[in-house]
Amino acid sequence: MTVTLTPAAATLADLENIWRNQIAVKLDPSAKAGVEAASAMVRAAAEGDVAVYGVNTGFGKLASVKIAPEDTETLQRNLILSHCCGVGEPLDIATTRLMMALKLLSLGRGASGVRWELIELIEGMLAKCVTPVVPSQGSVGASGDLAPLAHMAAVMIGAGEAVYNNETLSGGDALAKAGLTPVVLGAKEGLALINGTQFSTACALVGLFSAWRNAASSIVTASLSTDAIMGSTAPLVDEIHTLRGHPGQINVARAMRDLMEGSEIRESHREGDTRVQDPYCIRCQPQVTGAAMDLLRFAGQTLEIEANAVTDNPLVLKEDGRIVSGGNFHAEPVAFAADQIALAVAEIGAIAQRRVALMVDPTLSHDLPPFLTPEPGLNSGLMIAEVTTAALMSENKHLANPCSTDSTPTSANQEDHVSMAAHGARRLARMNANLSYILGVELICAAQGVEFRAPLKTSAGLQNILKTVRKDIPTVREDRYMAPDLAKAGELVTEGALVAAAKLSGFVVGEGA
Repeated sequence: MTVTLTPAAATLADLENIWRNQIAVKLDPSAKAGVEAASAMVRAAAEGDVAVYGVNTGFGKLASVKIAPEDTETLQRNLILSHCCGVGEPLDIATTRLMMALKLLSLGRGASGVRWELIELIEGMLAKCVTPVVPSQGSVGASGDLAPLAHMAAVMIGAGEAVYNNETLSGGDALAKAGLTPVVLGAKEGLALINGTQFSTACALVGLFSAWRNAASSIVTASLSTDAIMGSTAPLVDEIHTLRGHPGQINVARAMRDLMEGSEIRESHREGDTRVQDPYCIRCQPQVTGAAMDLLRFAGQTLEIEANAVTDNPLVLKEDGRIVSGGNFHAEPVAFAADQIALAVAEIGAIAQRRVALMVDPTLSHDLPPFLTPEPGLNSGLMIAEVTTAALMSENKHLANPCSTDSTPTSANQEDHVSMAAHGARRLARMNANLSYILGVELICAAQGVEFRAPLKTSAGLQNILKTVRKDIPTVREDRYMAPDLAKAGELVTEGALVAAAKLSGFVVGEGA
């Protein structure tokens, strides 16, 4: 399957589809004329006498060095090879492919000065599943994601390494086996490939998509937890939330009301319940997770703009006939978005962990047995599963500290303020994995708690969730080896099984519900 993207018009839904399904990408052919026109301007500048940064000059602090026309190809090749300085674990294949798709979108705007031939090669690599090996560390998020993108570009010139048919090969061998031909870079083309924010943006988008699924899943787990501890649905009434007006809060409350509608457990304690109010982790789920979802939507708007942006330097302004240096490579918008996503992920986990703690504590759980085991003492039940959630919650709090407020001068002080967007975005994968486990443990606890309320039944919607859980995770009747259960519960969250079983609708990242 191949999706055709129009530069400047890709949506978050398009990008999530590319990432989750690893489908091939092509640009709409209508972009070709603008791309070739900009390329012609760059070729003319390379042969001229006027110094144009990155076209016939050196780079960064060496921009004052004029390069002869006959050295243009060597200049661009040297740029790629010298910038392949990434270290650390390789970026996963799905995120690398998304990064390549983002590079296509940027080049397709016709302001980078590359030939259409480069775009066709990236399209071919995506279609034939030639994936550059891109070390995940080495970018400070300005002047673009130089090191990671250089590793992508290296494969395009037959250097570096790539994965093809589950085998890591030299870039040249991978292209040859796939029937593709490496390019010889012309004026500015190497710079256009590496001088952009696509690595940071791809990692941030993956963080966004994962966070959104976690957030939606937390609506389900919170609803089940509320019934498990026989919590009140009064705090979910629509009027409370419309009086405040925040859309995320309104939407979360509505979804929880719908999920819990018809619960026998809820109806059983409307009268005679001595508890006046539930703890905040139950009562304030719409306010907390709703605010987090609003924050994710805002970050999504930023990242959708960035995904469609031209972020290399210099830029070819065809209408004016000029090639102008600027600073679109500075990834500050991406760094801010990544920090916002991190805050949302940390807070969704923080309130979910408190619900887990509530359910395993017999003094707070409204008559549930200690640690949700039918024979406490002989069995420890879910005691240490709760401890694991506390560890993960605390780790996420630490990881949520902002990256965008950090900076350090690089490149002999020419690049004296940087965004740190790259590792700000990369940490989101770890944070989302932590959150999925927290929510998975909540799911196990809440399912156990609801079953202890028998013969009373939960709502039809939450019974569907119980069936989904029990397909893979049996009721914990006595102590057993728990690690596989936690892993499977986390998978139910990350794979979207809870959201599907709950039939949640109206929750699309980047849009109002």
